Amino acid sequence: MRRTEKDILVTKELSEETLYGINTARALENFALGQKKMNRELVRAIVIVKKAAAGTYLKLKIGNEDVESAIINACDHILNHECDMEACFPLQALQGGAGTSANMNVNEVLANLALLEMGRKPGEYDVIHPLDDVNRGQSTNDVYPTALRIAAIRQLRLLSDACAKLQTAFQEKENLWQDVEKLGRTELMDAVPVTLGEEFGAYAQALARDRWRLYKVEERLRQVNIGGTAVGLSTNADRKYRFGVIEELRRLTGYGLAAAEYPMDITQNNDVFVEVSGLIKALVVNLMKIANDLRLMNSGPNGGLGEVVLPKVQQGSTIMPGKVNPVMAEMTMQCAIKVIANDTAITMAAAHGEFELNAFMPLIADSLLESLELMTSSVQLFREKCIEPLQVNEMNCRKYLEASSAFAASYVPALGYDQVSRIIRDCSPEEAVKELKKCLEQKE
Repeated sequence: MRRTEKDILVTKELSEETLYGINTARALENFALGQKKMNRELVRAIVIVKKAAAGTYLKLKIGNEDVESAIINACDHILNHECDMEACFPLQALQGGAGTSANMNVNEVLANLALLEMGRKPGEYDVIHPLDDVNRGQSTNDVYPTALRIAAIRQLRLLSDACAKLQTAFQEKENLWQDVEKLGRTELMDAVPVTLGEEFGAYAQALARDRWRLYKVEERLRQVNIGGTAVGLSTNADRKYRFGVIEELRRLTGYGLAAAEYPMDITQNNDVFVEVSGLIKALVVNLMKIANDLRLMNSGPNGGLGEVVLPKVQQGSTIMPGKVNPVMAEMTMQCAIKVIANDTAITMAAAHGEFELNAFMPLIADSLLESLELMTSSVQLFREKCIEPLQVNEMNCRKYLEASSAFAASYVPALGYDQVSRIIRDCSPEEAVKELKKCLEQKE
């Protein structure tokens, strides 16, 4: 069986059981990129916004209570994982129109699910309409950014938790190896003695800063423009609804969401997402540095440094027997590079928010949520498969330290830079130690 739907442009036939409508069908054709689909957490967040709107109208007793109840039940059907997400939400992540197609996709699916809830057939929009009922008092321009903030807060908290556990893993290594002396290096050259514990303590401090940054930036994400509709001026939105929907969203999400002081600002400007992305980038810069340090310290096992021993998680070569690569560190570094690329995309997209709206919100949303999800998984795997099982080769640490002139810097205050430099230049490390001690005794 088929049903016919129409919009201002054309009519279109859909199978009777299809839960989306003509707007989604047209977007499927127009944006047939064959790439990533809309982020599922973003879809769920849009559904939460719709549920909050319907719940607000129900509490305020504005409109048809049966319709609002059916919409709420339809939302729960999706949120409780009772819906085929692939069939209902097939659109590509990247789409023109600032997210209008994503919003309409959700509107149509919820309208048709609500119709089924009432014993009706999909497409009977004279009973429940995707726009007049599901999208009532709303616009893509306040629904989509609000949903993105909700999805981002959820993922941000998951990432923060993952970073906390990684920081703890670094601190445990700091305590475990606090007495393991090794050669400290600057610009890849011998420098001064350090302990392996001190190096991991520095890693832990870097992660602590990242955690704090991510924690604080949530404050800006909690400011939402729902109720602002098209440009932030609340066109076609009931005043009681504007205040009630924020309260309902807080109840549904458990997040301390607040109405934006100036909704037009939130509608047209996306610098908050650039800020969040930038802080994720700061995190990945630290992780890339740490992962690369470990690759270098692990190098060998016989022709490199071999100061630490990364866990052997898989065979490393199809031609060189016995070779094992630092794959977890390499994975972490590649994830970091991807996040940096996403940050560039977010930056450029946010800069193109002409006048009262940014048409490139889908790119911002997909890139930001991908970065958050990617790093949450990456940080967890890096901790579980790289940091926690990491071991030290104390013999190599001691060997390189003793073979170096790292001890020389401690003699500079007493003997002067030039004299110490001459001794280091002219003597082997063993002889230099004796000569420096002799010079020190003579001076005393």
